[in-house]
Amino acid sequence: MSVSRRVFLMTLLPVALWLRGARAADSPNAVIQRFYDALLSVMKEAKHLTFDQRYQRLAPAITAAFDLGLTSRLSVGPGWAQLKPDQQQRLADVFSRYTISLYANRFDDFNGERFEVDPNPVANPNGMIVQTKLIKSDGDKVTLNYLMRQGASGSWQVIDVYLSGTISELATRRSEFAGVLQTSGADGLIKLLEDRTAALRTGSG
Repeated sequence: MSVSRRVFLMTLLPVALWLRGARAADSPNAVIQRFYDALLSVMKEAKHLTFDQRYQRLAPAITAAFDLGLTSRLSVGPGWAQLKPDQQQRLADVFSRYTISLYANRFDDFNGERFEVDPNPVANPNGMIVQTKLIKSDGDKVTLNYLMRQGASGSWQVIDVYLSGTISELATRRSEFAGVLQTSGADGLIKLLEDRTAALRTGSG
């Protein structure tokens, strides 16, 4: 099999597996487990994949597991309602690309890591918390908890990630984005995210 054909099939495989396994009634922890399975698969092949190939393989898993549209609005906060419709769309689009690029950039190698997902989600006023750990090859554990909300279709999706178990990624972004909006407006925030996405692609982010 040629290299190009093999890479093409590798790109399609995660999409097929995701569509086959996805169900609206999936529990929150099952959604995260499936996301981790896709992430780990890319990590194990990362040395043979370019950034763009990692991006393409991770995109369907991330867009299924994360409510990127809602998260972009929540990250902007109250200022979202003041934006023009075209600015909202551009922000949502670049936020999605930025989020996927973060994972494609950060998870570019495999050194024996594994993920553990607690099978018992914890109720939260804003949804459910799925508690997980990234276990490194030396045994060091990194806690990553996911706040998930059930949409109108019944699917559970991530709307926030708690780094080290307690640091809200959403709150951190909202604080930063509010400052950029105040000083540079929506176009300034869009440019910031575009620049960061470009830096991640080149490995300088």
